[in-house]
Amino acid sequence: MKKVILNNGTEIPEIGFGTWQTTESVQKTIKIALEAGYTHIDTADIYGNEEEIGEAIAESGVDRKELFLTTKVWNSNRSSEGVKQSLEQSLKKLKTDYLDLLLIHWPANAKQFNNWKEINAETWKAMEEAYKSGVVKAIGVSNFMLPQLQALLETSDVIPAVNQIEFHPGHVQHEVVEFCKEEGIAIEAWSPLGSGRLLKDEELNGIAEKYNVSPAILCIQFALQSGVIVLPKSENPENIKSNLHFERFKISDSDMKALKNLKETGFSGLNPETVDF
Repeated sequence: MKKVILNNGTEIPEIGFGTWQTTESVQKTIKIALEAGYTHIDTADIYGNEEEIGEAIAESGVDRKELFLTTKVWNSNRSSEGVKQSLEQSLKKLKTDYLDLLLIHWPANAKQFNNWKEINAETWKAMEEAYKSGVVKAIGVSNFMLPQLQALLETSDVIPAVNQIEFHPGHVQHEVVEFCKEEGIAIEAWSPLGSGRLLKDEELNGIAEKYNVSPAILCIQFALQSGVIVLPKSENPENIKSNLHFERFKISDSDMKALKNLKETGFSGLNPETVDF
């Protein structure tokens, strides 16, 4: 498994296993993923599956040091005390004494709060404390757009190692991706398959046929070739394996351009600057 070196020297596998909306048969699904060779597991407090993931890892016998575990602080815990409580609960549920990566799940935005900058800054300071204590190996953000990132960097001691955003063909968020690359912040793609909707797109299927790969594999390769860490999700055993173990190939420049400009079939509709949760 190829690894990406984050801005603090931490290594992260370039393909992780996403667990958003995985609430049924979680332990079975994680067991299949671990057996398939995934070492990078991505979860979040709000997903409601941390405890089952912790159980699955404990039962698997896989050495904790071989795994890269990510979880996220939910919006109701955007505060110094909230971060501490969230981290403590996540560690307990995941049955571990440290995390490889902790993210702020969503930024406070101007639509909801007049003091959104202060809220994000306080939350980040608590994240920095967790990082400096060693209980978290790297810290980052999720769904932060340019205004939130720029404001955060003005007051932070630690530059985020990661920004996890929605990224897939037709929705590449070029501006924030380029900004993060300039600042040394790695991009992770959530919903890299467009929540499955993209897999039915005729244009995408046509391009996939050219390379003799499935639409899902094309989406994964598109992210990797864009320099983005990718978090595909599946509960199908065959797809879980194939999403990790496929023969690497190169998408042509013209096809990469076509995929970038694909209609937004897979877009979730969630704009971090206007969401109200």
